[in-house]
Amino acid sequence: MADVINQENEGDLQAQIEEVEALSSIYGDEWCVIDEASRIFCIKISNDLEDPKLTACLQIILPPDYPSAAPPIYQINAAWLRGLERAKLANSLEDIYVEHAGESILYLWVEKMRDFLVEKSQCSKIGEQPHKVNVTAEEEVDDDEEHIPDLTTLRLNTDPTPFFLGANDEEVPPIKHGTPITDRRSTFQSHLAPVVTPRQVKMVLEKLYENKKIASATHNIYAYRIYCEDKDTFLQDCEDDGETAAGGRMLHLLQILDVRNVMVIVSRWYGGILLGPDRFKHINNCARNILVEEGYTASVDEATNPGAKTKRPKSKKAK
Repeated sequence: MADVINQENEGDLQAQIEEVEALSSIYGDEWCVIDEASRIFCIKISNDLEDPKLTACLQIILPPDYPSAAPPIYQINAAWLRGLERAKLANSLEDIYVEHAGESILYLWVEKMRDFLVEKSQCSKIGEQPHKVNVTAEEEVDDDEEHIPDLTTLRLNTDPTPFFLGANDEEVPPIKHGTPITDRRSTFQSHLAPVVTPRQVKMVLEKLYENKKIASATHNIYAYRIYCEDKDTFLQDCEDDGETAAGGRMLHLLQILDVRNVMVIVSRWYGGILLGPDRFKHINNCARNILVEEGYTASVDEATNPGAKTKRPKSKKAK
C-alpha cells in the first residue's frame, strides 16, 4: 500500500513540475516562485487595460496529492475585491476544480481570473459597477493582509448603545458578536441582534457592513424570525449570500429552536481549502452558540434537563 501511495505522490510531483514549467513559460515575470521546496507560488494577474487598471495576486500552495486527489490551496489578494464579487470568483474557481477533478487546473484558474478582471473593467467603463472602491497606493501595498479578518475589532465592536435614524426614529438594535471558529484556514463568526420589524433587519445589515472586515467576508449568511402577535404568525426569511442552501439551513435551525424576534448572521472568510459539508456544520454551530450565549435557547445540557426553562429576552417594540 505504501508503495502505491509513493507512486501516486511521485506522479503528482511530476505533474506539478511540468505544470509549473509550462506556467513559467507562458506568464514569464508574472509567475513567481515563493518557496519551491514547499510548493508555494504566486502570479500577478491584470486585465491588460490601462484604464481602469485592475490587478489581483493569486497565491498557490500545491499539496503533495495535487492534482490526483486534492485541490490547490489558494488565496486571492485584491483590495478592491469584496463581498459578493469575491464569493462569485471563489465559486467559479471551485467549480473549475470540481469539473476537472484529477487534472492540472492552474492555467484555467488564472485565465478565469483574468476574464473576471476584464468583465469588471468593462462594467466599470459603462457605469454598471454599483460599488466602486477607491484603493490607495498604501492599500495596494498592504493588500496581502487586506482580506484577513481582524477578529479583535469585531469582538470589541459590541457597544449596546443604539443610535437613531432621523425621521424614521427607529433604533438600530444592539449587535453581539460570537466566538470565531477556524477550520483549515476558513474562519466563521456569528453576529446576533434582536429585531421586531423588517426595517430593523435592514438596519442591522447596514450597520454590520460598515465594518470593512465583515463587508469583505466571502459569505455573510443570515436568517431571522419575527413573531407577529396580532396575527399569531411569523415573518421570517434567510439569505445564502453565495453559500448555497446555508441560509435555509440556518432558518430551519431557528425554527427547530423556536426562537423569535431575533436575527443571526454568520460571516465566513474562505481560506482556500474546500471544507465540503463541514462548512454547514460550522455555520449552524456558530448560530446556535450565539443563541445560547444570548439566552434565546437552552444549551445542550439544559435541553436534556426536564426542569430547565428556555430564557427568551423580552422583545423591544419599534418606535
